[in-house]
Amino acid sequence: MTTALITHKDCLNHVSPPGHPECVERLSVILAALEDPEFKKLDRVNAEPASLEQLKLVHTDDQIETILNKIPQAGHAMLDEDTYLSSGSEQAAMLAVGAVCQAIDRIMEGKNKNAFCAIRPPGHHAEPDRAMGFCLFNSVAIGALYARTKYFCHRVAIIDFDVHHGNGTQTVAENTRGLFYASTHQSPLYPGTGHIHDQGAGVIINAPLAAGSGSSAFRKSVESRILPELRKFKPDLILISAGFDAHTFDPLADLNLDTEDYYYVTRKLMEVAEEYSKGRVVSALEGGYNLSVIGECAKSHVFALMEE
Repeated sequence: MTTALITHKDCLNHVSPPGHPECVERLSVILAALEDPEFKKLDRVNAEPASLEQLKLVHTDDQIETILNKIPQAGHAMLDEDTYLSSGSEQAAMLAVGAVCQAIDRIMEGKNKNAFCAIRPPGHHAEPDRAMGFCLFNSVAIGALYARTKYFCHRVAIIDFDVHHGNGTQTVAENTRGLFYASTHQSPLYPGTGHIHDQGAGVIINAPLAAGSGSSAFRKSVESRILPELRKFKPDLILISAGFDAHTFDPLADLNLDTEDYYYVTRKLMEVAEEYSKGRVVSALEGGYNLSVIGECAKSHVFALMEE
């Protein structure tokens, strides 16, 4: 079975204000990079929009209504100082959530081995009752509860290697038995969450890293802290919040990872998936804001997914 690339051109219609780091070009650069010949075997799939019922797996009715009612006819509406809406934001956000659920469908039904969802806006900062940090709806957290509800996946793991801690995803895992949330992230850094001793109803494993830590510290945290606990959890399905903003050239942080680190961590997670999850992995794009390197980072990640 092949790796699915699930995306949609309307994810480009979530248009940022001038100078905002979460820009349209982030996704267009990745999609152009994945047109290279080594990716010709990707199963390219158009994303389908999520349903309101899927959004409600994580988000409150009031929060969904607040976001959808603030979509502007033109220009921009701001939800906070970092998080904006444009006229195309509703469709883009619904497609982002829908892509993750669609990827889960395809993998659980045996159509694909694994999948990368090239989507925006990102999602891992979105709380059940609050949009923040460039994020509207929490696509990966919704996907985790969708897999539990539809396919009775009793143990769903989410691994988040974005440089910023996924506070929204952790909130969902803290309140849901049978979820596993693990994050490597720079600390201190926005949003100021993700402490090493955090606990909840689900399994919470945080591996905060100091600025400048680099590849060695990152890989050590993956191998000594995250992978042993993930194997102990024995996941039925692994979801990845794939942020590429820990790269050394990213403008929003200073963790100093290399492009090869994304290949490394992806292969390590796939090894666990082969052991416990029949190889089932769904990855979704989160952060990454240097347009000169995000394409190469995504290529490294997707190439690892494609390898047998």
